Amino acid sequence: MSLINRRAASRALAGLLAAAGIALGALPVAATAQTRIKMVLNWKYEGPQAWFFMAQDKGYFKAEGLDVEIDQGEGSAASIPKVASGAYQAGFGDLNAVIDFSARRPADAPLAVFMIYNTPPFTIVVKQDSPIRSPKDLEGRTVGGPANDAALRLFPAFARLAGVDASKVSISNMAPNLREQMLMRGQVDAVFGFVTTVSFSAKAMGLDPTRELRFIRYGEHGMDLYSNAVFFSRGFVKDNPKAVQGFLRALNRAMRDVIADPDAAIEAVLKREPLLKREVEKEKLLFTLRSDMSHPELARLGVGDVDDARLRKAIGIVVEANQLPRSPAPAEVFDRSFLPPRAERPARLF
Repeated sequence: MSLINRRAASRALAGLLAAAGIALGALPVAATAQTRIKMVLNWKYEGPQAWFFMAQDKGYFKAEGLDVEIDQGEGSAASIPKVASGAYQAGFGDLNAVIDFSARRPADAPLAVFMIYNTPPFTIVVKQDSPIRSPKDLEGRTVGGPANDAALRLFPAFARLAGVDASKVSISNMAPNLREQMLMRGQVDAVFGFVTTVSFSAKAMGLDPTRELRFIRYGEHGMDLYSNAVFFSRGFVKDNPKAVQGFLRALNRAMRDVIADPDAAIEAVLKREPLLKREVEKEKLLFTLRSDMSHPELARLGVGDVDDARLRKAIGIVVEANQLPRSPAPAEVFDRSFLPPRAERPARLF
């Protein structure tokens, strides 16, 4: 080969290597651009979680530079310590459990950033023919529920507000899938739960909850509390504020999609758990939109936000009833600064 040809070949090889180097070098940059977020849900996969799955499947999280992994949960109160411990960066669970945690361990408490269940779903359920007609009738009775059930965790606060001597109420823990069975068999006098969860579990047993059950709702006895919200660990919020903001943009975008097309939303749920029944999960989703997410303040604030005066009152209820060591300020519990603009967040859900 001539000197000229050798030089030309050398230049060509150098160009190929340089191009390859640029291409290979670009891969790690794309990979590291995806901020990883592990999220734990409030419960097993179900219809009312569809917005999280839609945001994942439609690439909304990815478009925000996020790599989001979503795990099933074990109860609305159970997700809070999992995020506080660092096992997860984000969670979906009971804001009142966040308040409790913040009062006791403010430095470690997760921070709520997006309110979803703005109407209290907490309830005590009895059979239709039960002699329990009012909260006071629970005295001398046995009430059952899963250990991490948010309604059970809030019972001391409810009892104080409703004038119930909690020391006269026996609490029995059971696996979540046994709750309605034990109630109907008379093994417990009443059970704790969410209205939606108990109603649809009863339907799965062949029961008609409107005819065979009665619901003593916490919100009808002075506990106008918020419920499930999206929250992040304080460390993650501090170190990754843009990621939190991007997560909420993606979630809000997916929520609009769910409202517009509930059938597509349920498809996303069934991809995670094919054994679920399509129509049941769709009905559960629509019931949740109407029952748990449509507080009158929604028209004014839009999805995701809270009313400061109402939150302050809710904090006071939880702190006093549970005799907590301090009363967190609303800003310690909920931070709206990461929310999408008000005009972009839905003010009607159906």
